Amino acid sequence: MGTTEEAFTFYAEVFNPDHHFLVQRFGDLDGGPPLTSAEKEKVLHVELPIFGNHVLMGTDMLESMGHELRIGNNTTISLEFDSRDEALSFYERLSVGETDATGMNDMPWGAFWGCCLDRFGVRWMFQYMESDPS
Repeated sequence: MGTTEEAFTFYAEVFNPDHHFLVQRFGDLDGGPPLTSAEKEKVLHVELPIFGNHVLMGTDMLESMGHELRIGNNTTISLEFDSRDEALSFYERLSVGETDATGMNDMPWGAFWGCCLDRFGVRWMFQYMESDPS
């Protein structure tokens, strides 16, 4: 609901500090719905390459278009890591300002796992699974 650009600035700092993402705004649409000048500045589409050929994409929701953000109508993003340290590092960075977090723990299924709801209301899961040496 209007924080997509702020969220992606934060995610760029976490995942790819050297990357500058491009933002397409609602005002860039030809023949789109009638919008206020403030709504025209909101994010229609943004993409941020992170790692492993994964891309985060986002858009602002507009009340005038009937959008309503509720925790649960967004997505939990699950990340798999190559080491415990890497998993812990990303957990610590994404959980800054969080509202709900599990911490990173060794789990019964053999994973080092955690989950947090970041300050933008996006739920992230982090997992490192040690390779089977056999």
